[in-house]
Amino acid sequence: MLSVRKNVLFPLRHKYGRYSRADEKRADELLAMAGLGGFAGKRPDELSGGMQQRVGIVRALLLNPDILLMDEPFSALDAMTREQIGFDLLKIWEENPKTVLFITHSIAEAVLLADRVLVMSKRPGTVLDVLDVDLPRPRTTHTISEPRFGQLTEHLRKHIYEPEAA
Repeated sequence: MLSVRKNVLFPLRHKYGRYSRADEKRADELLAMAGLGGFAGKRPDELSGGMQQRVGIVRALLLNPDILLMDEPFSALDAMTREQIGFDLLKIWEENPKTVLFITHSIAEAVLLADRVLVMSKRPGTVLDVLDVDLPRPRTTHTISEPRFGQLTEHLRKHIYEPEAA
């Protein structure tokens, strides 16, 4: 099994058949940024679920995509780990801004992470609402207790519990 570092570098080896010292340095920088610098030599199965998710994010960032697609990336995590990794993602995004298309069923997670939330209908999926999230950045644990955070989550919650009012 590959180490965390080699796991992060794997897409480059797969795509180009090799990776450079500069790629290795960038992988180490991204691992450090994600709080995983001390775990580069470990195997992914030796890490917690949240740490494994951060390895996946680092692996994607190493390729330096214009858009990062994340489809329910935290769904298998417990509530506390899910919240913590959301804040980790915000920190990583602050240091390495990207356009992120993030799909979630968590209203609070959507409001915390997003600048814009699209509410989709059931099948066939159509856009029911577009909500611009006007919360200031950087977002922290205090953001969750701000009245505006509650207003935005309540607005989105109406689509579920009071669809005729939304």
